[in-house]
Amino acid sequence: MSSHREAPEISKDPVADNTDVYAFVSPDHPDTVTIIANYIPLEEPAGGPNFYQFGDDVLYTIYVDNDGDAKPDVTYEFRFQTKVQNPDTFLYNTGPITSLDSPNWNVRQTYSVTRIVGPQYGGRRSRSTTSLATGLMTPPCRIGPRSTPDYEALASAAIYQLPTGQTVFAGQRADGFFVDLGSIFDLGDLRPFQHLHLIPSADAMGVNGTKGFNVHTIALQVPKTELTPDGSNPTNPSDRRSVVGIWAAANRPKVTVRLSPKLPSTSTGPWVQVSRLGNPLFNEVIVPLGDKDEWNAVDPNDDDQFLEYVQQPELARLLPVLYPGSFPHLAALKADRADLVAILLTGIPSGIISGFQNYTGSTNADLLRLNMAIPPTADPNPLGILGGDLAGFPNGRRVSDNIVTIELRAIAGATYPLIDPNYSPDVAASLVTDGVTANDTSMPFMSSFPYLGTPNEGFDHRHDP
Repeated sequence: MSSHREAPEISKDPVADNTDVYAFVSPDHPDTVTIIANYIPLEEPAGGPNFYQFGDDVLYTIYVDNDGDAKPDVTYEFRFQTKVQNPDTFLYNTGPITSLDSPNWNVRQTYSVTRIVGPQYGGRRSRSTTSLATGLMTPPCRIGPRSTPDYEALASAAIYQLPTGQTVFAGQRADGFFVDLGSIFDLGDLRPFQHLHLIPSADAMGVNGTKGFNVHTIALQVPKTELTPDGSNPTNPSDRRSVVGIWAAANRPKVTVRLSPKLPSTSTGPWVQVSRLGNPLFNEVIVPLGDKDEWNAVDPNDDDQFLEYVQQPELARLLPVLYPGSFPHLAALKADRADLVAILLTGIPSGIISGFQNYTGSTNADLLRLNMAIPPTADPNPLGILGGDLAGFPNGRRVSDNIVTIELRAIAGATYPLIDPNYSPDVAASLVTDGVTANDTSMPFMSSFPYLGTPNEGFDHRHDP
């Protein structure tokens, strides 16, 4: 969660598993948009001798739809290549790594970035492909005070300002997503409300299940004009050109042949999508087990097949059962959840929320929709639009947005009055939470690119409080 090990097949392939996607107007560079795609869920920092890295045989992609058809109009592709300097040692490093060209760093990874404008599949428009950079370095994993004594300097050296106007980083970061995994998947036993649960116990504080874990991050900061359909700078929130839909994916070659332990595998055939992610928690919570692998394989413009799961989410039926008497209005709500369809599949049209829209059209598609004309908030509210902050989720997603609480409250009925003002949400709908309200404060978010915190180190880290 948000998309950590969310489907049966991709849970067996963590190097290609999307965990989170973020998209927001950069608070320190408001003429740009930052897009972050994380992979490899729940990385144990003490992962030696073979520390985590991106897959050389995976094509990582970030997609942007700017015309409302749920198909890519701008695509960024990332390919990685690993080189072992000395195959005759078992060590990741043979001494302190003090720079990205340190002779002590044995297992290095470089990458390339390519930008594609035009349809990724289908359509009649022409495509243009531009190589933005090659040979960029990822920083090493954060091992400990002897192996990576100044990790912040290593990570900073791996932030590249490209001559084409983009800023890019790829490497390990602290997992910024916060959630009480232990309680949610123990029959939805939300610790702050355990006394109300069907199987009650004493209330307790939430426990962040991702504390002390890392992920591998691809972060990209681009001028807004690079994302709009006509190259304009979006300044009018009501203009449809100000809205883009964003998602990320991981793709593997269709055929891979494994030869022998001493010979590398060979791959051929077209790329096949094995993981994708737009809105947080969509495949995790909305899509049932039997369709999760299918969801990862198809493109967003085919998401109409999952519409019924958004209209009648299973969790909305479970909450009144798990918390008897706490959600009587939700239990009585039988209508299709048009509010959730707008939030997750079409964007919110004009006229629903004053001064805001992020509508991309009638095509049902799981996209993280961002209205780029909404400026950053000086004092962000972690509840986003639910907290009156139009710069937060579901208007894109910032690293500090409290996604679990927002979506729990939306599914519990807090957003249904947007489409039916006669509906009165249960009191519990505005209070329900897993009790985890912020990320791991020992690895705080950064105020500048790439925004996610310094990775937890292998030598000294903590998972539980």
